[in-house]
Amino acid sequence: MTVTEVSSELDLQALCASHGGLTVVLLWAPWHEPSVHLTKVLEVMAAEQRSVRFGRANTDVCPALSTSLGANQVPFVAFFDPRGKKIDSLAGADPPKLVQKVNNSKLRSLINASPVMLFMKGSKVEPFCGFSKKAVALLNKHEAEYATFDILQDDEVRQGLKEYSNWKTYPQLYINGKLVGGLDIMQEMDEDGSLAASLPKPAAGEEDLNARLKKLVNSAPVMLFMKGNKETPFCGFSKTAVALLNSHNIDYQTFDILKDEEVRQGLKDYANWKTYPQLYVNGELLGGLDIIKEMEEDGSLLAAIPDSAKGKAVSARDRAAAPAARTGNSRRPRRSSPSALTGPSCARTETSSGAASE
Repeated sequence: MTVTEVSSELDLQALCASHGGLTVVLLWAPWHEPSVHLTKVLEVMAAEQRSVRFGRANTDVCPALSTSLGANQVPFVAFFDPRGKKIDSLAGADPPKLVQKVNNSKLRSLINASPVMLFMKGSKVEPFCGFSKKAVALLNKHEAEYATFDILQDDEVRQGLKEYSNWKTYPQLYINGKLVGGLDIMQEMDEDGSLAASLPKPAAGEEDLNARLKKLVNSAPVMLFMKGNKETPFCGFSKTAVALLNSHNIDYQTFDILKDEEVRQGLKDYANWKTYPQLYVNGELLGGLDIIKEMEEDGSLLAAIPDSAKGKAVSARDRAAAPAARTGNSRRPRRSSPSALTGPSCARTETSSGAASE
């Protein structure tokens, strides 16, 4: 990822809304050497932290932004959630503290990605250990709407969350941003009835729509919600998504959001993803066009598709070779990859490259 130039409030809001995670913006001045150095630190961090978006604003160009953010000096770093709300700040040139704050804010953003978040090994569809499997079963038993994060996909999150929450084992359950505990705590709460009581309940009128949306996203192993259909896409973004799936001979179904406004608007809140197209695999949101492109480039797209939806034209040998050929190591873990964070409520939106439609 690169550092985005920010020159106005609109640029800032667009950057925050371009994805579902943490956004970090540096206010700097070209005449101030420590802040110039911090722009270089930011570039290094942007290359390493793919789940975080970084921006920089020249205070000589946009002094109004400094005023609105409460910056009375340069350098000044502001941290934002996906809604564009400032959640933290750092004044002065302190690279080690900046790295620490980014990591902590990143974890806080992940914890709050959904009202109910389960950090586990694997996903709710494929738990990779007995403890995670039991935690998923408990939440499913209460028909909870929850998102999951696969700690096996990001060792930085896996180790950092242990210190951040002072809880050394997994799975870890968070409700409304607060740590509930691990499997033992969940089991105790299930026995005394407090687990069901602590899970958020859908508002009146939302339950029927959510049930319908859940049924739709699970109506095929691979579902693409788009403008138009695979034969006649009605926008360039949808057309590109269809072309990518077709190029790998993937068996998928589509839903035309232009024909159902309730689904079009409801799915944005259900998945907390505000743009189209949206790709779902086994009922889980994979992402939008930018995510599909990234996964296609690094070879992980086919790996995320269930075997039942992989066309005959793509052999097992081809599928096994694809990730290795593109990444050099088919077992390389994804760092905070979009596929690590799954669930109908997880907060993710398109990147700022423009690959979004709505």
